[in-house]
Amino acid sequence: MLGLMNASTFEMAAIWGVLLIALLGLGYALFLRRQIMSHDKGTQGMQEVWNAIRTGADAYLSRQLKSILPLILVLTGVLFFSVYIIPPSDEALQRFSKFSPDMIRFIVGIGRACAFVMGAFFSLTVGQFGMRMAVEGNVRVASASRRSFGEALKIAYRTGTITGMLTDGLGLLGGTVIFIIFGIASPDVLLGFGFGGTLLALFMRVGGGIYTKAADVGADLVGKVEKNIPEDDPRNAAVVADLVGDNVGDCAGMAADIFESYEVTIVSGLILGLALVGITGELKWIVFPLLVRGIGVLSSIIGTYLVRGKKKTEGQDALKSINVGFYSSAAISIVSFLFLAHFYMHEWRAFFSVGIGILLAIVIDEVTKYFTHTHYAPVKEIATSSRTGAATLILRGISIGFESSAWQLVVIALTIMAAIVIYWGQPVVFALYGVAMTGIGMLTLTGNNVAMDSFGPIADNANGIGEMAHLEPKARQIMADLDAVGNTTKAITKGVAIGSAVIAAVSLFGAFLTDVTKIQAQMGVGESLRLLATGIRVSEPIVFVGMLIGGAIPCLFSSLMINSVARAASLIVEEVRKQFHTPGLMEGKVKPDYKKAVDICTVAAQKELIGLALIAVLSPILIGMVLRVEALGGFLAGVIITGQILAVFMATAGGAWDNAKKTIEDGLYGGKGSDAHKASVVGDTVGDPLKDTSGPALNPMIKVINLVSLLAAPIIIHYRQTDTGVIIGIILCVVLIFGAIVYSKHGVLSFRKKSGAGF
Repeated sequence: MLGLMNASTFEMAAIWGVLLIALLGLGYALFLRRQIMSHDKGTQGMQEVWNAIRTGADAYLSRQLKSILPLILVLTGVLFFSVYIIPPSDEALQRFSKFSPDMIRFIVGIGRACAFVMGAFFSLTVGQFGMRMAVEGNVRVASASRRSFGEALKIAYRTGTITGMLTDGLGLLGGTVIFIIFGIASPDVLLGFGFGGTLLALFMRVGGGIYTKAADVGADLVGKVEKNIPEDDPRNAAVVADLVGDNVGDCAGMAADIFESYEVTIVSGLILGLALVGITGELKWIVFPLLVRGIGVLSSIIGTYLVRGKKKTEGQDALKSINVGFYSSAAISIVSFLFLAHFYMHEWRAFFSVGIGILLAIVIDEVTKYFTHTHYAPVKEIATSSRTGAATLILRGISIGFESSAWQLVVIALTIMAAIVIYWGQPVVFALYGVAMTGIGMLTLTGNNVAMDSFGPIADNANGIGEMAHLEPKARQIMADLDAVGNTTKAITKGVAIGSAVIAAVSLFGAFLTDVTKIQAQMGVGESLRLLATGIRVSEPIVFVGMLIGGAIPCLFSSLMINSVARAASLIVEEVRKQFHTPGLMEGKVKPDYKKAVDICTVAAQKELIGLALIAVLSPILIGMVLRVEALGGFLAGVIITGQILAVFMATAGGAWDNAKKTIEDGLYGGKGSDAHKASVVGDTVGDPLKDTSGPALNPMIKVINLVSLLAAPIIIHYRQTDTGVIIGIILCVVLIFGAIVYSKHGVLSFRKKSGAGF
């Protein structure tokens, strides 16, 4: 704590207390793990299915690690040397005043590189350990469903809570340790921590999304539509790959996604808080976000432990129980923030900022639930459209997706406006700090949100295991009810993830403005010409060009992602069709080759990782070098707006199509095998890559671009477009980005040639 010489006794004790709370959250995760592992894994048949899922998941995770490790090593070196290109910050000079400027560069460079590795490792741990626990939990949920609904619910939710508490604990641990070591210089290092977590989340989202939907689409098209067999029929060669995909996409991918939102909001909060410390001379602006996060971990521990079911077999009982835990955590947090604001901050503005964040999470929950839950009009209208065919059903889903996106955008706009009004009359940096606190408040209940999301694939896998192992009807009904609720909780948490991504990106955007202004001040730029004074002037043609290009990036990213799913799904379709011709397979005398489908999905997912990551990492650097720093700000604005609209549209439309299909499968309009059901399967198949691949992948992409811009902006300001190094950098970025696009498109074209399809 040498970097906080003016800290009070309370502040010193509070920060160490936050560190202990982070460790407590991790201890709670280990406690729940021991509880889960004590339950039995059921019959031999259940364990055979479970073992196939576990083996496939392990193979995917191992291959993914090998794919991304080289890039992580390269970027670690890049982040270390990035500190040497520009002079040390004033905060670093103050924190390490005993050392020479060169030594300070070395210390901060080592800190940033180590923080990058730590962020990447923590994000990887959240995704991999959380996913492995989901695989351990699914068979135990299936076994518990043979005894009671309450036991199955408790196991499923608490298994998901392990991932939630890892997200909470590791995110808080990393940020607090860096703050304790580097003090007021911590923002320089925290950028590395945030970038590491965000980049790994992008990898896990992209790879997991391609894997899960290639398997799901391929399995559904052949199994449900062509062969008219159940979803998890053991005769379908892609069924195990589909069950593995639920874990790598929704457990590993979503956990890493929310983890990096958790990281970057604390990064932006501390950067903006540091700017306020410079204005007011009070450390409370950078201590408050850490205390809020600590309170959030404690409230999540209490709320998640309250979730337990009754001995009913009603799916809605599960959702009510989960909501009890969520709203209990929210109430505990709000009351605690009130006391913190009154007795420590000595003002109410900080309380209102984080309170609005919690309110935003609740409102987005409700909006998403309205548009995706089977009990409300939108899903019912989609189901009704199935009676006139797949085309009308798809059109109705598109309409609902766009409507949901509009309302969520309005909600987020009102939230940001409220944060501005709270600090009305203060310098703009106060309003930006208020937005960052809104993001921190929104992610207060991260433990609950991740638990809700992981609950979905755990229940889905349990249902699949039950069907493949031919469990008794009572157990199957319990698992079906849990699965239906899991679809809703997954949709809700996707809405929260998207909303938090936008708020986090806006917070980083504020940090971008303050950081650039600080560098401009160091270079002697007049105050009236600095970025905080001029703002991002859309009236400037070059800035408008940057915004247009930024708006195009999410569209390009989505296109490449969906192409990847289509290509991989086509290979799965061919493989499953071929295996259905195996003599004795349809009669159940011969088992399909599950491993072949798993291998196809694994290879397809990994092939796309590096190319898509390069587009996200290099595009802001290219724009900054060519169009300069203000146009880079316009680029970020375009990415945020278009990314949010597309992400919500895709997540909502896909979720609504999925639940419309499930209502028909429950007996509506003729039930399974009817024309309405076949139309709904087509709609669900179209929606799958939208809601589980392209849409969710936009969240980490938005934050990767914002963090890279934050890291690159100080360097861009110090160099001119005509410098030799900049010219070489521009050429290199153009070649790599173009190569990444061609690589992805080449995969599509090569498949078309192979299959004889037209161009």
